[in-house]
Amino acid sequence: MMFDLSPMLLVWLLATLAILTVAGAIYGALRGARGMLWRALAVLALLGWLSGPRSLHPVLRPVPQDALLVVDRSASMQVGHRTAIADHAAEQIMQDAAHLPGLTLHRVDVPGGTGHGTRLFEALDHADLPQGRFAGAIVVTDGMDHDVPPRLPPRFHGANGQTLPLHLLLTAHGEEQDRRLRILSTPPYAIVGQNATIRVQVDDLGAPSASDAILTIRSGDAPPQTRPIQTGTPQDITLPVQHPGETLVGLSVSPLAGEASTENNSEVVRIRGVRDRLRVLLVSGVPNQGERVWRRLLKADPSVDLVHFTILRSPNTDDGTPLSDLALIPFPIRELFQEKIRSFDLIILDGFRNSNILPDEYLTNIADYVRNGGGLLVTAGPEFTQDGTLQDTSLAQVLPAHVGTDGIVTRAFRPALTDLGRTHPVTAGLTEDWGPWYRALRPDQSHGEDLMHGPDGAPLLLLDRVDRGRVAMLLSDQLWLWSRDEGGGGPQAELLRRLSHWLMKEPDLEENRLTARIENGQLEIERHAAGQPVSPEAFVTAPDGKRQPLTLTRTNGVWHATAPATMPGIWSVRQDSLVAFASPVSHDPIERQDLRATATVMGASAKASGGSVSWIADHTPHLRQVPTGSAMSGSDWMGLPVTTAAVAGETRTKDLVPAWAALLAALIFLAIGWWREGH
Repeated sequence: MMFDLSPMLLVWLLATLAILTVAGAIYGALRGARGMLWRALAVLALLGWLSGPRSLHPVLRPVPQDALLVVDRSASMQVGHRTAIADHAAEQIMQDAAHLPGLTLHRVDVPGGTGHGTRLFEALDHADLPQGRFAGAIVVTDGMDHDVPPRLPPRFHGANGQTLPLHLLLTAHGEEQDRRLRILSTPPYAIVGQNATIRVQVDDLGAPSASDAILTIRSGDAPPQTRPIQTGTPQDITLPVQHPGETLVGLSVSPLAGEASTENNSEVVRIRGVRDRLRVLLVSGVPNQGERVWRRLLKADPSVDLVHFTILRSPNTDDGTPLSDLALIPFPIRELFQEKIRSFDLIILDGFRNSNILPDEYLTNIADYVRNGGGLLVTAGPEFTQDGTLQDTSLAQVLPAHVGTDGIVTRAFRPALTDLGRTHPVTAGLTEDWGPWYRALRPDQSHGEDLMHGPDGAPLLLLDRVDRGRVAMLLSDQLWLWSRDEGGGGPQAELLRRLSHWLMKEPDLEENRLTARIENGQLEIERHAAGQPVSPEAFVTAPDGKRQPLTLTRTNGVWHATAPATMPGIWSVRQDSLVAFASPVSHDPIERQDLRATATVMGASAKASGGSVSWIADHTPHLRQVPTGSAMSGSDWMGLPVTTAAVAGETRTKDLVPAWAALLAALIFLAIGWWREGH
């Protein structure tokens, strides 16, 4: 503030009158004239008013300011009417801000981060605003934020040391409760035939005390199981793993009265059933190039225990070598083919010529082993047309082909997939630009699934099911040429891996299978039939029990269909005699951990900033500007501090001596002077 004079008369005239008045007062005082001093004061009061004393004040106007309106758009805002409440509040606040001078309100919608929950403070920090013009922030949310800092971000500390407000608007009527089911631990893999243990815990968030609940367990087509559970206490659930491949286990807990949402009352656990170490018996009739391929493949698989025997001497070999000089162990036929045959998952006979090595009773054991669920792979070469061939024994009952004595074909040929082979899981997708083989067998009888052709279109790879077991027969001993890159080579490792695992009943290699998965809210169904008749319609059952038909279309030998699937839980698909299960994968499980609307997470930050916490389900406080240092909220309003600055070249004046005050003072002084003169 400054002072100035705005005289009504010339300055020299006012000064002269003042000097004369003072001189007259001094003269009168010296002569003893009563009242002279008071009359002089009356004249000086009038002269002071005529000099026009005034104060000068700068003209202050609001400085342009920017504020943030942050609207939570995460998944938890879909609960109830939170999104509608947030939209209504944001619209009202934007309208209020439009009428506040110098204020620009920037709206930022914050979606939920994939796998990272809600991150509102990250959005506040990254907002692009002019430097030094930030006035505060308003956050419309359910209060469940996952990046709340331990102290206010630097942006909320103004240049002059003031704290800028953070107003928290919560989209509910008040503090809520929520019951959630948590999976504390689950094994990703479990051995088929053994039990898997899942540890769970049910929490009542916002509830004053623990309570009882009912846990429901669903797995496949089995009837659901229920058991009581105490909230806040971990509990173990033991389930048997009955088949290889993925098993979906649905867990759900009874709702809590008045809870915010039941969405996190259920979870789906995925457990992949795996066989214990697979035992494979490989018997090579004579040393050959192919057995190296088999050993390299099976030894490279850590889940396979390989037992390999090569027949170097037949029982009737007579070369005059004394028994004391032989370093070979006897072939343990009784132990392998009678006592422990059922401990093997797969038996491979590679170029095996019996030659009285195995008595017929042991070959019958192999055939029975197949019928009871075992797997048998036979790779056949010239020995199949010689004396002692396996097709002249009881094992022929399970073999898918018979080769005559003139069935050897010796010339270059390139193996090729059949029409069935192009869609069968064992050979589908294998590139057919293969190198040549030079020997194969031409069967005179065959049955089963023909996946590959040899010379003149003769069967080369046959698969067959025998009762509960499986048999594969490769009618050539030349597969090893692909490992030597003969003529460009071929996919021998992948073919043998698939073939052996199909024989061991790997679910992903079943030629007649139904699979389902859910991605991006779409249920994707795939049916492989490998030449079998297929019903064009499947039936989809949603987690809530609603059942609907779905038509499948065929493309390249595989049947496909898609349908929307946004509901959490286990979906089941049935077609013919097959069933498949699928469940959506949560892309942001953090977001589902707590679905309450609550002030306990962000309320401390709002209070530390001097802002307010308001529940806006019924009423949204209005926005206004308030002077710096004043309260930033009231019963139905919230404020942002307004900053002003002096306008260059503009001032506001105020008279220091009003006319009425000067006249009154002069009259009082004159009255006192007359009174003094009369006495």
